[in-house]
Amino acid sequence: MSKDSHLADGNSAAHTTARAPFRPGSMVVVTLGNPRDKFWGVILALAPEGLSMSGVELASFEDFVLLVKDGESFSRAVVFFPMHRIERIELDLPDGNLPSLSQRFSAKTGRDPAALLGSAGVSERIDHHAGSGSGVCAAEVRPAEVRPVEVRPAEGPA
Repeated sequence: MSKDSHLADGNSAAHTTARAPFRPGSMVVVTLGNPRDKFWGVILALAPEGLSMSGVELASFEDFVLLVKDGESFSRAVVFFPMHRIERIELDLPDGNLPSLSQRFSAKTGRDPAALLGSAGVSERIDHHAGSGSGVCAAEVRPAEVRPVEVRPAEGPA
């Protein structure tokens, strides 16, 4: 039996992941450069210009888990990372006997992280990190309000 027929006969989600692993809705860990950072969350869009996602900095993962577990309100960050900052994007998958971050999140909170991070009904608030050099704009928005924006270079004197 070929690999493709096995996937088609078995888990259709696995088949979709094998064909297009970095699609909107996929849980990923992103490694960034300049400055070096890691971010965990769900892909909203991936384009040649960069990656839009909703999630948290990996260093804040355990704090985020506790907030959700305790029923506290939280701010989901909707961020855009320009492609020149992205060093690596990896699917959030288990490694042998080690559970993925998504599995750890679900086990501790009883919630699906992809549904939670991609959910609507989050209050609108935008935090601009001006001057940080990180290229990050964090926002709390409803997914229907996230639209591609055309960025044009400033026109100088002729």
